[in-house]
Amino acid sequence: MNGPFIWGARMDVAIFGGSAAFALALAALSPQLSEAGALPTWGWLAFVLAVDVAHVHATLFRTYFDRDELAKRRALYIALPVACWAAGFVLHLVSELVFWRALAYVAVLHFVRQQAGWVAIYRARAGERSTLGRVLDDATIYAATGFPLLYWHAHLPRPFRWFVEGDFVMWPGLETLVGPARVLWALLIIAYVARAIWQGFKKQTIPYGKHLVVGTTVLTWYVGIIWTNSDFQFTVTNVLVHGLPYMALLWVYTRERGREKPGTLVARIASLGVLAFFGTLLALAFVEEALWDRLVWHDRPGLFGGFREAPFLGPTARAFIVPLLALPQSTHYVLDAVLWRRKDTGQAQARALGFGRAPATAN
Repeated sequence: MNGPFIWGARMDVAIFGGSAAFALALAALSPQLSEAGALPTWGWLAFVLAVDVAHVHATLFRTYFDRDELAKRRALYIALPVACWAAGFVLHLVSELVFWRALAYVAVLHFVRQQAGWVAIYRARAGERSTLGRVLDDATIYAATGFPLLYWHAHLPRPFRWFVEGDFVMWPGLETLVGPARVLWALLIIAYVARAIWQGFKKQTIPYGKHLVVGTTVLTWYVGIIWTNSDFQFTVTNVLVHGLPYMALLWVYTRERGREKPGTLVARIASLGVLAFFGTLLALAFVEEALWDRLVWHDRPGLFGGFREAPFLGPTARAFIVPLLALPQSTHYVLDAVLWRRKDTGQAQARALGFGRAPATAN
């Protein structure tokens, strides 16, 4: 198998292919693992808390845990949370649903852009300069994610949601777009596969890693949103393929940054190994979810204490607290669009993305 890969053939296949295969296997086993397609408590702990929420906090290792990084862009790291909270406060005062809708659509864009970002990294690693190739790659990724999202909007309500019930907007007439969108989706996938086969016949270096990301994106978004129809199946196909690769990237970055800056907080955690890194994320995720449950939701007293019948905060207090608790997510969405740009790449980040060493291939 040739490449190039980001972290090496085995790790890339394990992270991108393994997370997708695991998610699809869980989706297939949904009748045995969940009751009527609902997400059980163990599933919420394993997939939502330990992956979806935890991966958000991994951004701290690239930003707020790094003293030098904080000093370099202090204004950004101070102003961004303030701006996110202020915007959330205003939106929440207008309507709680308006707040969650705004956050949901920002999150959706973040999920889509991450897949496009992985493809762009693989393209850069391979030294691809073709404008046609870049346009086709991007179009295929946006079709692979956009068509299921269109289908979802055209068939509301569904048994699953992004954050809260009603956070996606129902737009009349979207059903008429599903058929043409499906044709475009299929044609772009066919074009992508045809170009990949043509490149293979020309004996060019085959970017297996890029093809793996594109293929798993097509499969998991289609299966999780269109082919299946349950909260459990959507959660596993949505969360695992998004969160696990991001945590892998941040672990590699943390390890490289620790070698670069020994004695720092990042270096101390990295020196304890991947379990310490993940344990830190898990602890932060648990604290965040405990605060959400004790202050806002009151739906998991068995895990976080409190009572289901505990009084809810008033409108003004919720407008203050909810955007504050959502800051890890909102800042993560915005920062992720900034941190991984080529012009912002230091040595540790370059190595974490595979650019600081020779292209990784397998024999």
